[in-house]
Amino acid sequence: MSTDSTPRPKSSAPEILTGSGAVLRSLEHLGIKDVFGLPGGAIMPFYDELMASTAIRHILVRHEQGAGHAAEGYASSTGKIGVAIATSGPGATNLVTAIADAYMDSVPLLAITGQVFSTSMGTDAFQEIDIVGITMPITKHSFLVTKPEDVPAALAAAFQIATTGRPGPVLVDITKDAQQKSAPFVWPPKVDLPGYRPVVKAHGKQVVAAAQLLVEAERPVFYVGGGVIRAEASEELLELAERVGAPVVTTLMARGAFPDSNPLHLGMPGMHGSVPAVLALQESDLIISLGARFDDRVTGKPSEFAPHAKIVHVDIDPAEIGKIRAADVPIVGDAKDVIVDLSAAFKDTAKESKPDYTRWWERLATLKAQYPLGYSMPDDGLLSPQAIIERIGQLSGPEAIYAAGVGQHQMWAAQFIKYERPHAWLNSGGAGTMGYGVPAAMGAKVANPDRVVWAIDGDGCFQMTNQELATCTINNIPIKVAIINNSSLGMVRQWQTLFYDGRHSFTDLNTGHGTAMVPDFVKLGEAYGCLAIRVTKADEVDAAIKLALETNDRPVVIDFIVSADAMVWPMVPQGVGNSQVQYARDHAPEWEEE
Repeated sequence: MSTDSTPRPKSSAPEILTGSGAVLRSLEHLGIKDVFGLPGGAIMPFYDELMASTAIRHILVRHEQGAGHAAEGYASSTGKIGVAIATSGPGATNLVTAIADAYMDSVPLLAITGQVFSTSMGTDAFQEIDIVGITMPITKHSFLVTKPEDVPAALAAAFQIATTGRPGPVLVDITKDAQQKSAPFVWPPKVDLPGYRPVVKAHGKQVVAAAQLLVEAERPVFYVGGGVIRAEASEELLELAERVGAPVVTTLMARGAFPDSNPLHLGMPGMHGSVPAVLALQESDLIISLGARFDDRVTGKPSEFAPHAKIVHVDIDPAEIGKIRAADVPIVGDAKDVIVDLSAAFKDTAKESKPDYTRWWERLATLKAQYPLGYSMPDDGLLSPQAIIERIGQLSGPEAIYAAGVGQHQMWAAQFIKYERPHAWLNSGGAGTMGYGVPAAMGAKVANPDRVVWAIDGDGCFQMTNQELATCTINNIPIKVAIINNSSLGMVRQWQTLFYDGRHSFTDLNTGHGTAMVPDFVKLGEAYGCLAIRVTKADEVDAAIKLALETNDRPVVIDFIVSADAMVWPMVPQGVGNSQVQYARDHAPEWEEE
């Protein structure tokens, strides 16, 4: 029995809230300011609560996939979590593509879905879908909440899982009766996640071993992946690279993690990477992989990738290390912490024996001189897509945000826009989701209202999610959309030209080039309340881009009519080694054997 006679304050009783009220209050406690969603029967109780909220802005989308991609764009442009909300059944399944996309690209996403009454589950009730089961393979975790008292803990746990370790999507499915019933609201709730202990701090001996390999190497390369951006480690990477003096390549997901203008940067590696970046990896004797996963689009045929290189693989997800390529020095940890430690370890190790990379840089300088990134102008009288995208980047500058769809325009945007900072380049890398561009740009603009935000889209991608232009117009989200309109599914057409003897099977879209223009993108843009422009001549390009940059009272759509014959080069054909990179058709650079 205590003998302490000090009076204690009376504890106030917990507030009684409905489950839907608990959802709203939990989101507010988690610091959520913006959400994207579409209401329906099973999520209606929460929407009734949300209507009165002054702390959270809800953006009503026109399709749940748009909500998911908008939440991704919001997250990828800020480093914060994105939130998407949908009802049960088809509302939830419409989110699946965006959830899978976020899973592949390690985007912190919270998906909240309504579910039928718990008493109806398992009866094939109206709009009943087992969304928890569907999303298990494509989320870090999926929760089913059937009681109002469990709401705060589920949302707090979802937030923690989505934003820590390797970021990713988490789904919380809440039955309608759990939303309607009431229970005491307890915050902060007790979050119990047995077995979930992400390793952040790397083992010191492994870091020292990596530093020793850097000192001993003659042809090292920093292979930088999207994990560096997710870890907010760009400044630390710059310091490490400049201290070591080794070349840097940044993957499609890492564009902007290292400044393009820095002389250490060789460009993007992979299937459509620059020749210096591709062959630097191929000819290296040491690869320091930072937050990258040796994706097939980077390695080409894995058995032929970088045959003489030792591998230091740094990743916060231990499942990635050794999955594709065995690591000589495996390092599990947060990229920022590991880079800081590696920089310090290299500084100490290099005091006794400073490496000399002179011959390596001579070889790389030769590659850069012989194989600069460029393009040829089309001979059919139509616009050059590369030139248009290059001018968008030049006129908008590095402070803008560029979200791309998937296909040729995506590769050209990765190649010909100069990225100087992280969070400026948004795209669907792992899943390759057509339709990502417009809603992702919308989400990025909501998160970054003072930045210029471009959606660089193809005529195929644009037709998948352009309905979100209505969302943009109504909610005053003035994004700019550049449609690189080659009247076809361009990347598929390129493969058909190169590998299927020019048989263009079902890739013509009839959106331009003197056809009936179905649809007419200018009329469509105007119908959505946008400023819409068509550009068919080279001398009209700059004026159209400048007008778009000057227009901030509504979205802008520019229909650029470009050549269907333009191709993405360089290219490593699928299924072969990177040494067979082609600078142009039937033109492969010479690979220097050891």
